[in-house]
Amino acid sequence: MVMSVEQHAETAREFLERANHEFSVGEYMQGSEKLWGAASQALITVARQRGWPCGTHATLRKAAGDLSIEYGDNSIRDGFAVAEKFHANFYHGFMELEELQFSRPSVEDFIEKILSIAQEG
Repeated sequence: MVMSVEQHAETAREFLERANHEFSVGEYMQGSEKLWGAASQALITVARQRGWPCGTHATLRKAAGDLSIEYGDNSIRDGFAVAEKFHANFYHGFMELEELQFSRPSVEDFIEKILSIAQEG
């Protein structure tokens, strides 16, 4: 089943909520993966609206870079890079608690920005 643009946006919100829960109960690796999932689903929402490829990390990274340039906002590119770090943390568990806490807001801000762009249509 192919998800609609709206379903991707809703999935991003659900994953963000799940990530916050996982972090709150000390499940840092699961929280990391859910945070990555929220970020990628948000970006897929905008990419699909614009007809951009979005099936790989590379195409998502390009979409984040293109949006960063379009909006003159380097925090879009940077937020995606931090989200990728959380994805890697799911597999390797290398991020210390302090880094998790310090880095989460930049990914959460990225998700909110991207979902706002999606609402612009």
